Amino acid sequence: MSSYERPGTEVPNNFPPIFQDPKRFFGIVLAGLAFIAASTIYFQVEADSVGVVMRFGKHIETTKPGLHFKLPFGIDRVLMVPVDRQLKMEFGFETVSSGVQSQFRRSQQSQAEAEMLTGDLNVGVVEWIVQYKIDSPEKFLFEFRDVDTTLRLMAEAAMRSVVGDHSIDELITSGRENIERNAMTQLRHLNEVYDTGIRIVQLKLQDANVPDPVKPALREVEEAKQEKERRINEAQADYQKVIPAARGLADEAIAKAKGYAIERTNEARGDADRFTALQKEYRKAPRVTRTRLYLESMNDVLPKLKSKILVDASSSGLLPLLHLGKEKAQ
Repeated sequence: MSSYERPGTEVPNNFPPIFQDPKRFFGIVLAGLAFIAASTIYFQVEADSVGVVMRFGKHIETTKPGLHFKLPFGIDRVLMVPVDRQLKMEFGFETVSSGVQSQFRRSQQSQAEAEMLTGDLNVGVVEWIVQYKIDSPEKFLFEFRDVDTTLRLMAEAAMRSVVGDHSIDELITSGRENIERNAMTQLRHLNEVYDTGIRIVQLKLQDANVPDPVKPALREVEEAKQEKERRINEAQADYQKVIPAARGLADEAIAKAKGYAIERTNEARGDADRFTALQKEYRKAPRVTRTRLYLESMNDVLPKLKSKILVDASSSGLLPLLHLGKEKAQ
């Protein structure tokens, strides 16, 4: 008996009734353990995933979709890996809510990712996404501390390398497809080198532009380019009108000159042949040829004269009578 207990008194029992009955207490404990074991002895794997089972931290198996059993009380732990789901990683922007009207935001980190230097020493703002799938759950979980960070760094390195080989005009206009294709090739090569356990499905440029302070100057440059193209088109239209007409006139003049040359050449050859023939005839009969030539010349000349006077060689004193016709007419 203790010093503070008075004789004849009983020590009060303050424990709940459940603890006063050991059999009942151990029955409740066993029932609780059985309930916990029943609730932790099975697990369900979704259709697009696999279950990676670890026992005391060691990987023992990878299960397929469906219902499976494991050791309870945390002895076996299951990690679900969505191997058939296409995952997406965003660069340069962050999706706040997706739907009919998606909402985006740009943090300081995403803005730093988006700004990069082009090949002509301009600054471009590039936003893109990378879509990938998990090919090897074991490599994805155990061989890399943080696959998401590794993939983000690889994608950013590939995009910066490709953008650095293109001008700002190619980035925001005609070179987008080429940039996408080259960045995709480089990212896949880096992924094969690091062997991350994932497979790159697609790399897609969402937007490529210049920083906001530069946009007014870029707009003026684009307007100047459009004005240049308009002037070039107008000049080409005038060229198509004037040059063909000038070429037609030139071809016509050349054709006339060639025809005139052929005509004169043929006439000269005919005159030469005629003179050669006359020379041959003259050698055969000089007197007859001279008489014929004289008569032919008179036949050409006399019809062109207005008045004709025939004079005999023996006539004399005829000169004063030549003006009689004019005086009569007066």
